[in-house]
Amino acid sequence: MKLRLLGLALITAFPLILPHSACASDELHELEQDLKNGKLTAQQIVELYEARIQAQNPAIQAVMLQNPQAKADAMAIDQQQVKQGSLAGLPILLKDNIAARGMVTTAGSLALADNRAQEDAPLVARLRAAGAIIMGKANLSEWANLRSSQSTSGWSSVGGQVRNPYAADRSPCGSSSGSGAAVAARLIPAAIGTETDGSIVCPASVNGLVGLKPTIGLVSRTGIVPLSHSQDTAGPMTLTVRDAAMLLNAIAGSDKQDPATRQADKRRAKDYTRGLQTTALKGMRLGVVRKLVDGYDADTKALFDKSLSILVAQGATVVDQIELPHLEDLDKDELTVLLYEFKADLNTYLAATPAVVKTRSMAEVIAFNKQHADTVMPYFGQDLMEQAEATGGLKDAAYKQASARVRQRAGKQGIDAVLKKYRLDALIAPTTGTAWPIDYKAGDVVEGSASSPAAVAGYPHLTVPMGQVRGLPVGLSLFAGAWSEAKLLNMGYAFEQARPALPAPSLSVMVSK
Repeated sequence: MKLRLLGLALITAFPLILPHSACASDELHELEQDLKNGKLTAQQIVELYEARIQAQNPAIQAVMLQNPQAKADAMAIDQQQVKQGSLAGLPILLKDNIAARGMVTTAGSLALADNRAQEDAPLVARLRAAGAIIMGKANLSEWANLRSSQSTSGWSSVGGQVRNPYAADRSPCGSSSGSGAAVAARLIPAAIGTETDGSIVCPASVNGLVGLKPTIGLVSRTGIVPLSHSQDTAGPMTLTVRDAAMLLNAIAGSDKQDPATRQADKRRAKDYTRGLQTTALKGMRLGVVRKLVDGYDADTKALFDKSLSILVAQGATVVDQIELPHLEDLDKDELTVLLYEFKADLNTYLAATPAVVKTRSMAEVIAFNKQHADTVMPYFGQDLMEQAEATGGLKDAAYKQASARVRQRAGKQGIDAVLKKYRLDALIAPTTGTAWPIDYKAGDVVEGSASSPAAVAGYPHLTVPMGQVRGLPVGLSLFAGAWSEAKLLNMGYAFEQARPALPAPSLSVMVSK
């Protein structure tokens, strides 16, 4: 969830020989090949990344918890004569609102410090079935940034402040702050984030990553601390499009416990990496949503214009000055829906947590925060939680009307209508501006965002780095209708391959192949 409706340490050099370059590469894919070729074992990979986290994480506070079983899990993979699973032996970090057996799931809140999972969330079970090694939990914006309208992204009472590896005094955005910063700093090759509105694509953009928010219902939400059943989803955050496609292959699929996923097995691609071709932009028609571009500074606009030229050079037709209907009407209804659903969904979740968890409702969380205000609320309060607690049930007319209205305006009357009218394959815009200074008094000062239309409609949204502005990354957003992940990934890959190579963070660990 993006929210505005939403002692500084430098990272020291710690050279490790890892299978990637200082510039972004298909890290998961390269690790997979090195494992298959016997150049590395899964245990060696886990040990290398554990050393990296130990040396570098204190500076950016991206990793909240390391999995003590990771090395044992890697040894089990190494003992297989034939590696089982598409992600066999590959290390993955989870945002700490996703359940993994034996580890606590806090959503960044001390109120859930004892919320130890007895079983994996289905998406985690899918990762393990694919052979992935769960390395631990990533820090995040507390309660996924829906606690306060004045929040600072990346801060939580459990994990402290996540910092952007490209500039440690700048925001990592949120709420998947630690997932983004950890991958950007090369502490982990890939991570899973979650998004309600902007929480994957914004931190991916400002940390120079690929981030994919899938269609609602492509990935199970069971076992994830909820904000909104109509907008929540998990998705991959990686260095490249190919790596994102590899992760999506593993986590996409139906879950009987999550009714929204009933079409997932039917709708998912057999292999999201199959269509990744440099020629994928040929014949594609892309619409520029100008209202999502006009608010940026001259340098960001110039970078976006350069990216449009790359798209055209790769065979795409760019249709400019697209107007997305109801764009300015979404915020109020969206917030109404989120507040109602946050209370209802969180109450259901908390009621099912282990008995040792004493906060069993949103009201009790609010009371806990007040009781421990010096620790839990040193910088900002909980006005959004209090507004959510004041809502009625999901049968209220105000909720039903706002929900029906905003979904129609973003989806059928918005994205779908524009794609059909102009015969477009996707809509494009800058994902957001450059990372802003961390400032607890000002909160998040976001220059712009392309996240809401796809988030509210429940449609997929891909961000791919398009370059840097004053040394800070900026992403290019591509979003379209439901179940269009494969097309978006294919187009994003072609753009990524044609775009100039991007450097790793200058404060990050420098590595050699």
